[in-house]
Amino acid sequence: MIDIIPAIFEKDKDAMVAKIELVAPHVDWVQIDIADGSLMPVESFRDVATLKEIITKYDGPGGKLSFEAHLMVASPEKYILPLVDAGFKRIVAHVECNDPRFFLDEMVKESVEAGHAIDGGPSEEQIEPYLESLDVVLVMMAEAGASGLALQTENVEKIRAIHASYPDLSIAAEEGIDESTAAILVDAGATRLVASSVLYKNPEGIASFVERFKKDKSL
Repeated sequence: MIDIIPAIFEKDKDAMVAKIELVAPHVDWVQIDIADGSLMPVESFRDVATLKEIITKYDGPGGKLSFEAHLMVASPEKYILPLVDAGFKRIVAHVECNDPRFFLDEMVKESVEAGHAIDGGPSEEQIEPYLESLDVVLVMMAEAGASGLALQTENVEKIRAIHASYPDLSIAAEEGIDESTAAILVDAGATRLVASSVLYKNPEGIASFVERFKKDKSL
């Protein structure tokens, strides 16, 4: 089974909630992108108290959604405790952050999954020293911080190389996910597809897109 994880990058609470409402009936996980302008020249909604209210609604009694945070920030360690308290069950920070090892050391103290993301430009060699410590690696198919970008072939090869060395490691791919690229990514070794534009531009097709991958790993 291939998991489809909707990614949400918004500056506005209402826009964020609207996207969660669209995907909530169809998926088990949602990714919230958090950027503060320190690592990449973009900023997102990051009021943790409000995020906690949202997560409590969807992950509380009667809810079924789990939330992961994708931290596009230079100092991800300072977000760990607030996000864990807010209810996030997985936190992924960029290997391009100030101190990726310190982030992982701090994550060991918490009972949530830890991951590193690698942006579209760097080689997989940059993330290799940390792979044994990860619950998931997120490979960006293009530069992080925007939606609707085209998949870059060299980043598919990152997935293939990581999967060859760590066949049991969960590998997520983000950016450029659509009907035509999904099969390429799964064949390379991705087990999770972090999608945005393909879902939100066609809300009526969310259910069929998600179910297709739940039923057939070979596509």
